[in-house]
Amino acid sequence: NFDTINDYREVWQQEFISENSHVKKYEYLAWEVFLKQADITTETVNKTLIQSYMSTHFGEGLVKGVHDEDALVIVSKLQQLNNELGLLRYTPSERALAQLFWFFLNDEDKMFYSKQFEAVNLLKETFSSSKNFQYLNTQLSSKISLFNQNFQGFENTSNYFAAVYLKKENHKYFVVSELAANHYQNFLNHLKEKGKDISFKQKVNELNQFPSACFDIVQNAVKTYLLEKEIELSHGIINEISAFLITNQFDKNHVIDVKHKVTLTNLKSLAKEENYVLDFYDFSERMHHYHEVIIPKFKALQQFKKQWTDQRRKSLKLETFKSQVMSSFVRNKLINDVYFPLIGANFSKQMGTVGNNKRTDRSGMLLLISPPGYGKTTLMEYMADRMGLIFMKINGPSIGHDITSTDPNEAKNAGARQELEKLNLAFEMGDNVMLYLDDIQHCNPEFLQKFISLADGQRKIEGIFNGEAKTYDLRSKRFCLVMAGNPYTESGDKFQIPDMLANRADTYNLGELSGSNTNLFDLSLIENSLMSNNYLVRLTQPNYKNLYTLYDSIIDYDENITLDGNFSSNEIQDFRMTLEKIIKVRETVLKVNRLYIHSAAMADDYRVEPNFKLQGSYRDMNKLVAKIQPIHKDEEIQQIVLSHYQNESQTLTTGAEANMLKLKELMGIMSNIENVRWEAIKTTFVKNKTLKNFGENDRMAQVVALLNEFADGLNGIKQALNK
Repeated sequence: NFDTINDYREVWQQEFISENSHVKKYEYLAWEVFLKQADITTETVNKTLIQSYMSTHFGEGLVKGVHDEDALVIVSKLQQLNNELGLLRYTPSERALAQLFWFFLNDEDKMFYSKQFEAVNLLKETFSSSKNFQYLNTQLSSKISLFNQNFQGFENTSNYFAAVYLKKENHKYFVVSELAANHYQNFLNHLKEKGKDISFKQKVNELNQFPSACFDIVQNAVKTYLLEKEIELSHGIINEISAFLITNQFDKNHVIDVKHKVTLTNLKSLAKEENYVLDFYDFSERMHHYHEVIIPKFKALQQFKKQWTDQRRKSLKLETFKSQVMSSFVRNKLINDVYFPLIGANFSKQMGTVGNNKRTDRSGMLLLISPPGYGKTTLMEYMADRMGLIFMKINGPSIGHDITSTDPNEAKNAGARQELEKLNLAFEMGDNVMLYLDDIQHCNPEFLQKFISLADGQRKIEGIFNGEAKTYDLRSKRFCLVMAGNPYTESGDKFQIPDMLANRADTYNLGELSGSNTNLFDLSLIENSLMSNNYLVRLTQPNYKNLYTLYDSIIDYDENITLDGNFSSNEIQDFRMTLEKIIKVRETVLKVNRLYIHSAAMADDYRVEPNFKLQGSYRDMNKLVAKIQPIHKDEEIQQIVLSHYQNESQTLTTGAEANMLKLKELMGIMSNIENVRWEAIKTTFVKNKTLKNFGENDRMAQVVALLNEFADGLNGIKQALNK
């Protein structure tokens, strides 16, 4: 709302509550302490008050050793001037406003307030605590505020302090500063010299029934006189002179000659040769306006901004875009030595590098593929967190194969619409964003084609934001595009992305690392599961390197090891036995992983046995490792693995038996009966596949296929007899 925000224009550029272009931090601090302690006190008390204030207002930009020491000097002088000035401690404008209010007040109200003043003063002398008698100040302040609404010249004057002054003053004759008294007399003498003194007083008296007009005429007369005489006076002194000219209550016996200015040197906030002039009146008016107007506006603006941002955050669901790394995430050797260099090289192409050789050409994308459970999303969420990027995850299954456009209005359901809105919001944000498209095997290739121009050197893409079509240019932005998917669909077929997008991507399969990195991939299965096992957690608490020391000793059959931490020999033996069993479990998981990938990547035409759908991912390894204890025997570990995959196979329905038999074959624990059953399943699978290839309606082709199979069997018998 522009009208609302425009009300706070005065504090738009203000960074701290303690400072703006007219008030310095040390002045703000001195005033806050002065409000609590206006009477003269010891330096120790003032120091304590300042330290107490700073300790509870640490977010206000106050610097210890600078602002506190300067504030101590100022507040001490303020207390001294406040004491010496007496009733002149109230600014000329406050005293003038009080005088005018009392002058124009009707006699009945004057009597009413006079009696109240007397009663309150009596009670204050009787009781030590006077806080409960301050209600009169508030009541009178509201009356003066109503009176002040019709005047010009008292906009920044405190109605409350005017009320306090009025309660303390002798209402017959008001005190006047020597400076105002001198110019008051000079002004009257000037009128007298011109023979206008009597007529001036008559005109003023005639205007008494119109207080604001009367004051306006008199004030302008004083300003004109000062202009002719080339005299510069503060706004407050002019108000004070004008008030006495209207009320005609000037008494030279009530003129007070006290200095209200003092020069301070060696303030730490200023240059050495710079002095600070403390004008009690100017300081009081500025700080009162700051305290009563600026600070409430500043707080209101902060509250308004908070409410507005909370509403926008809620509507945009920004919390969902913040990277949230799992507490169990392990930055293992595989990530450090393999993934980071690969991903870092890609991101340097997409977002540029830093330093003198900073590259300006931006292109490419990162494509991660693997079976489920290999940490694609977890890894990229960690990268986004470490790089300070907004993690904008787009869910591929929610978009589905039907969506071919980035326009949210073309979505057929709320889920797809939300994902497309997030996608376009990522483009709109533009900077410091990681756009992560997850499970893209569920997306239409035509939809993925939309990202071709974003992945090339143009770094542009078409989007729809708030119903408006836009072209986003992200060449100079800190923006990266990452896609992730499972290349093996439910049917075992590999998914494909458009060629023009694929040749712009750096593609890495997190489930098929080979060569020199195989050992790191194997080790990562244990590293990523260590938080799931209490023994591994205990082992790595003193030092994460304990895991590698113990692991290497098991691989190298070395019993002599030294671990960080105060472990007993029994504890070390438990750690060893636990890790040995975990390594055995890992070997099975690795076999399952390799077979899953091999089977899923094979075309159905070449299969000689049912496809294998059990997985050997990080997720499976974590579940298994959580159950391992040092007291388990090999047979028990075997049963833990079988039980785990037995549960996993339940979702395969009719394929559960074949997959479990294949698993036992991998583990080398298949019985003779199970072996016969497995051979029968494979034979039947091949026969059914052969018949299926010719179709159900082509009976003659099926008969020919069976005869061919019979002939192959006879050839096998012939070869066996020849041998």
